[in-house]
Amino acid sequence: MNIAVVFPGQGSQSIGMLEAYAADWPIVTETFAQASDVLGYDLWDIVSNGPEERLNRTEVTQPAMLAADIAIMRVMQEQCMTQPFAVAGHSLGEYAALVAAGAIEFTGAIRLVAERGRLMQNAVPEGQGAMAAILGMPDEAVRHACAAAAEDCGEVVAAVNYNSPGQVVIAGTVTGVELAIIKASEAGAKKAMRLPVSVPSHCALMKPAADALAKILATVDITTPDIQVIHNVDAKSHDAPDAIRDALTKQLYSPVKWVQTVEILGSAADDAIIECGPGRVLTGLTRRIVKNVTTYALDKPENMQKFLDTID
Repeated sequence: MNIAVVFPGQGSQSIGMLEAYAADWPIVTETFAQASDVLGYDLWDIVSNGPEERLNRTEVTQPAMLAADIAIMRVMQEQCMTQPFAVAGHSLGEYAALVAAGAIEFTGAIRLVAERGRLMQNAVPEGQGAMAAILGMPDEAVRHACAAAAEDCGEVVAAVNYNSPGQVVIAGTVTGVELAIIKASEAGAKKAMRLPVSVPSHCALMKPAADALAKILATVDITTPDIQVIHNVDAKSHDAPDAIRDALTKQLYSPVKWVQTVEILGSAADDAIIECGPGRVLTGLTRRIVKNVTTYALDKPENMQKFLDTID
C-alpha cells in the first residue's frame, strides 16, 4: 500500500483528546508517560483534565501534540505493517514526522519541542503578537496586503502559512495584523479574522527564538531519516542531519509551504494520505489541495478501524 502520513501541529489540541484510544490501547498512556518523565510533570493529566489555559500554553501544547501524534502513530503501527513512503507535519507536526521517520528519538524530540515552545512564548511579549486567517483571496493578494500594512505602520506582518488554495494565515505584531486584515478585506477577501493565539509563528519576530533553537539543535542527535520527510520551509526532503537542523531553524521564522508539501505527497500517494493525530484539520486541507487522493483522519478509534479495514 502506497501511503503518506501527515501530522498536525498546534491548534488541534483539546481537553480529553485520545481518551477513546487510551481505553483500548495502553501504548497511548505509555507514550505520554515517556513524555512526562522528560518534562517533569504529568502531561496526560493536563491533556485529560486541563485546565485548558495550561494546555494552550505554547510550551505545554507543543509536547502534548507531539505525544498525541506519536501515540496514534504507534497504535497504527501495532495494527498494521504498512510503512509510509513519506511523512510530513504542519509546523510543530514536522517534529512528529521526524520521529516517525527515525531521524529523532521520541524523548529527545519532547525535550526539544518543550524548549521550542518556551523560546517562542518568550520571543514576543504576551499580547503583542497576533495571527489571522485570510480566506478566499489569492496568495499574491494576501502578500500585497501584508506588505502594504507593514509599510503603513512600520511593523512586522507577513503571510506565514499557505494552508490550501484560498486559505492563508498571516502573522506579526497586533497592529500589523489588524491593519493587514483591513487591507485584505478592502481588497476582496471573503473572510479575514484574528486567530486565538498570542505567538506570531513563522514570521520575522521569531528570528531570535530561531537563533536560540539553532544552538539547542546543534546538541540534539539527528540521524538520516528512514523515509522521506518533506519539510515546511522548502517542501523538500533532506538526508543530512545538518540540513535537517537548518530546515527546523528556518521553519520558525519562514512560511509553511503546506500546499506544495501536500501536492508532492499527493503526486506519489497512490492509495491514501493519512492524518495521524487528534482532529481533522489537515484532512480538510488535503481534500482542497489534491482532490483525487483518498484521505483518512485517525482522530478516533472508529476512524482508525475504517482505515485498517481497507488494508485487510
